[in-house]
Amino acid sequence: MSQDPKLQPRYSGIPTFMRTPFAPELTDLDVALIGVPFDGGVTNRTGTRHGPREVRNQSSLMRTVNQATGVAPFELVRVGDAGDALPESPFELVRAHADIEAFFDRIRAAGVLPISAGGDHSISLPILRALAKDRGPLALVHFDAHCDTGDFYLGSRFHHGSPFKVAAEEGLIDPHRTIQIGIRGSLTDKDIWRFSHDSGMRVIYIEEFYRLGLDGVMAEIQRVVGDSPVYVTFDVDGLDPAYAPGTGTPEIGGFTTFEAQQMIRSLGNLDIVGADVVEVSPPFDPSGVTALVGATMMFELLCVCAQSLTRRARD
Repeated sequence: MSQDPKLQPRYSGIPTFMRTPFAPELTDLDVALIGVPFDGGVTNRTGTRHGPREVRNQSSLMRTVNQATGVAPFELVRVGDAGDALPESPFELVRAHADIEAFFDRIRAAGVLPISAGGDHSISLPILRALAKDRGPLALVHFDAHCDTGDFYLGSRFHHGSPFKVAAEEGLIDPHRTIQIGIRGSLTDKDIWRFSHDSGMRVIYIEEFYRLGLDGVMAEIQRVVGDSPVYVTFDVDGLDPAYAPGTGTPEIGGFTTFEAQQMIRSLGNLDIVGADVVEVSPPFDPSGVTALVGATMMFELLCVCAQSLTRRARD
């Protein structure tokens, strides 16, 4: 039997992301798959702290070649599971974010590209704080039902509805190179996403998404990002809850898993510096399908990150 755990029976072994080697020391890695089991930024329904463990479990269903694109990421780059960015102070949100940032500082210093599983969407902020330190403001491709550019809520501006407003204000992302895709749902404040528009972010509401069609949306991503270093963030509530019911803030009328795969696959020519999949909340989906969706989107992101790294090394 092969000694490669990715080729052993998928019901065997200790769960790691996509059955990759457990490599917390980051030795000989190009890409680190990381769990961020934190949901202290959730404004209503918690549970995403359990996301990384279930995504790891479901990721054993991932194979080694992307049938649609032909990309074999494990042949292109060295991939390992770097463990969890586990905050030492999970009940103190600002300190927890600082702990997560410190973990990703180590990833950045090692020259490793991170692909993370959350956790709530507030985790993107400390990750961006780490990754933007030596690259300046990053471009952002953001799949979501919500812009997450809100402001103070119940006395705090640090929560899963505000990370990209804070990131823009801190100079971590460039609003003019930011595109937000799939926005929809009811509101309590009709101007809640005003910052996205006023700052210059490209917001594609779900109605425009279907008017443009997949080709139009993918072309718009390329136009907005160009050749800038880019971070990709995928909130599973961007999907219609028929495909991802296990999330804290579901909004009906979203895009499909197939459409999500096509959009991610179009990113392989971008200069990607990191990515995440967030808001998988297993307690709301005992079937495990949402965690499977999260694992599959991580695999799609791994494929395009491998393409990006390979091209960067060649250039």
